[in-house]
Amino acid sequence: MTTLGLIREEKIPSDNRVALTPAQCKWILKNATDVRIFAQRSPDRCFADREYSSAGVELADTMDHCDILLGIKEVPAAKLIPGKTYLFFSHTKKLQPFNQDLFRTMLEKKITMIDYECLEHEDSTRIIGFGFFAGIVGAHNGIWAFGKRTGAYPLGRVYQSKSFRELIHTYFGLKLPNIKVAVTGSGRVAHGVLEIMNLLGLHEVEPDEYLSRQFPYPVYVQLKGADLYAHKLTGKYSREDFHHHPLDYMSKFAPYATQTDILMNGVYWDHDIPRLFNKEDVKDPSFRIQTISDITDDANGSVPINLGDQTIPDPVYGVDRQTLAKSPPFQEGSIDVVAVGNLPNELPRDASRYFGEQLIKFVFPDLLGLNPGSDIIRRATMVKQGEITEDFAYMSAYGGK
Repeated sequence: MTTLGLIREEKIPSDNRVALTPAQCKWILKNATDVRIFAQRSPDRCFADREYSSAGVELADTMDHCDILLGIKEVPAAKLIPGKTYLFFSHTKKLQPFNQDLFRTMLEKKITMIDYECLEHEDSTRIIGFGFFAGIVGAHNGIWAFGKRTGAYPLGRVYQSKSFRELIHTYFGLKLPNIKVAVTGSGRVAHGVLEIMNLLGLHEVEPDEYLSRQFPYPVYVQLKGADLYAHKLTGKYSREDFHHHPLDYMSKFAPYATQTDILMNGVYWDHDIPRLFNKEDVKDPSFRIQTISDITDDANGSVPINLGDQTIPDPVYGVDRQTLAKSPPFQEGSIDVVAVGNLPNELPRDASRYFGEQLIKFVFPDLLGLNPGSDIIRRATMVKQGEITEDFAYMSAYGGK
């Protein structure tokens, strides 16, 4: 018998997404043998305790009796139960200093940690994540912020809609000015952004057209790896080589900064990857961008004027073009930056359904030992019973071992 526990989210600010919806739990209980599911009582989930109870999930105040514990955001170090197997986004893969204590505690408490971010198919494609809905919310917020800045059109916030379907209805009759939007990336985040671009009626154009023309209607361009980066010596782009040797590449984004009103940033970033532009570039009068929705949200990352997280109620701040200091939003002489780390929480029920579907399809058979030939779980296990695994040996110093 395997017991699964849906843990209460306790990171601040609070998050109300879930790894599995009540309907998905009901399906698992019906189709998987020898499985029990418990949900830790929570007043904050997007699905109420009674919805889980009605689906056959057992409610509990503590999770000590469960074998595998599933959450979303980082579990506070003090709340980790020794010896358990956890699945959540630990945000430690990049050796993030703000979660170093969490990682060390996992080692001390002999935890087995399976990080959602590291669950990958054989070709290294991410299996699950909230990127699509991050893209949807981030794109909407970018358009909303530009409207607030210019007063050109009214648009409400995503969280004011109960569902994605309801959000779509708020776009009916909305007429955007002749703006130019640059969308960076090609993964789930970018796909979510493109969904909103198309729903809002923006026309997609090719990069060469985008750089050379003005349009009598709103347009967007999607900039993928080859459009954004070039090898410093050859001027070419190889996806595989870029991922293995990012320091050998430079950014090609500069011409787009002179032609773009809104930047929707959805590229993955690590410290060796070139930034899209330099901080000093924003001082140049030709730098046209007025609003940046930094959906991947890395402080001082691919968007170097990302000065840190905001919150869902207060998602945007200004950056003064000359001093590069944080300022109130929507001011002359500044660029507005939307930077929120939990964007999908504005559509939590839709985002949770999407996440749980991928979890059930691609991860659960392995997690429950029903697919012994697969290597998915092993590759995503950062720590096994308190020991850093071979694939994550680079984290040894970070973990203090």
